[in-house]
Amino acid sequence: MSSCTAPIRSAGGSPTIAGAELTPGDRKRLLQLARASLEAHLAGRALPPLPDDALCGRLAGAFVTIRVAGALRGCLGRLAADRPLGAIVRDMTVAAARDDPRFAPVTAEELPALTLEISVLRQPAPFAPVDPARLVIGRDGLIVRRGRRTALLLPQVAAEHGWDAERFLEACCRKADLSSDAWREPGLDVLTFQAEVFEETGDETGEWARQEGRGKGR
Repeated sequence: MSSCTAPIRSAGGSPTIAGAELTPGDRKRLLQLARASLEAHLAGRALPPLPDDALCGRLAGAFVTIRVAGALRGCLGRLAADRPLGAIVRDMTVAAARDDPRFAPVTAEELPALTLEISVLRQPAPFAPVDPARLVIGRDGLIVRRGRRTALLLPQVAAEHGWDAERFLEACCRKADLSSDAWREPGLDVLTFQAEVFEETGDETGEWARQEGRGKGR
């Protein structure tokens, strides 16, 4: 499980990074699942069941970001595409609310002010040679690895901070507790990935509860 780094969100809608694979209906259903999961967790209820369908059953990594008034309130996710997407969204929503070490756990009193964003990840690819000119800000996310030190930054983070490619690489290295110029050194694995990123617009709340009888828990 990994944390993302995200600042106050800049104005704008729900970006699709590196092309769309999810339909608008797919995005809405995943956001409904995340909202229902957050509500159930904060109320102390059982988490919503998952339907046996292609959307929730596809294998994909994903991150869930929680914001309040645009500011980061929690963000956790899973890079590996080794679990069903529905289960990842459900579990990472709870984890972002409860387990992000940068924040106190989210409380039920905060719920009306919270918004949710989901980043569905594409498969990472080696970024070699490491050339900042090949890094596309707003499209590419970063992973750096050296031994047991690893860090991930989502594609939207650099654009929201106003970073150029070198500052993005430096930030990811610092997050891994490496020197900011470690990306220039041999022995560091650098990977890039893309994601489809979408957030709540206000019309998703409450829908999953009416659907959950059609699915079954995992």
